[in-house]
Amino acid sequence: MKIGFYAGSFDPFTNGHLHVIAKSAELFDKVIVGVGVNSNKKRRFDKELMKNAIEQVLIREKLDNVTVVSYDKLSVDAALDHSAKFLVRGIRNGMDYESEENMAAINEELSGLDTIYIRAGSLGNISSSMVIELLKNDKDVSKYLPKEVLNIVKSTII
Repeated sequence: MKIGFYAGSFDPFTNGHLHVIAKSAELFDKVIVGVGVNSNKKRRFDKELMKNAIEQVLIREKLDNVTVVSYDKLSVDAALDHSAKFLVRGIRNGMDYESEENMAAINEELSGLDTIYIRAGSLGNISSSMVIELLKNDKDVSKYLPKEVLNIVKSTII
């Protein structure tokens, strides 16, 4: 069974993330979305609350071969714990590619797992930070966030 592990802080989870998951679900028998912690960033939204919202989005989108887990360790260790064969990463632009390539090399050295990149496509201009900045300035972000996540984000930011 081909299992892909898509790790991120998903703080918040965007439609760009959903695009990467949907494409991954076409490529892999099973996709595990890992909601993790980035030690370089302070979380804006509760990890378990975001995990639950992502699960609701996956149900609505009928992505039956995708599950969501949360973890507090290195992504490669979490991926190995779930028998993943590949790490999945979303790419928005050339800067993403450069930083992801560095991380992929280290991850492969640590775990032997290969990294698969999926382009964010037309959603490549979306970042979680940009969404928060727009929200803080009273802009409509409904096209960037699934409705299940939008409800959480609006109640937390406002």
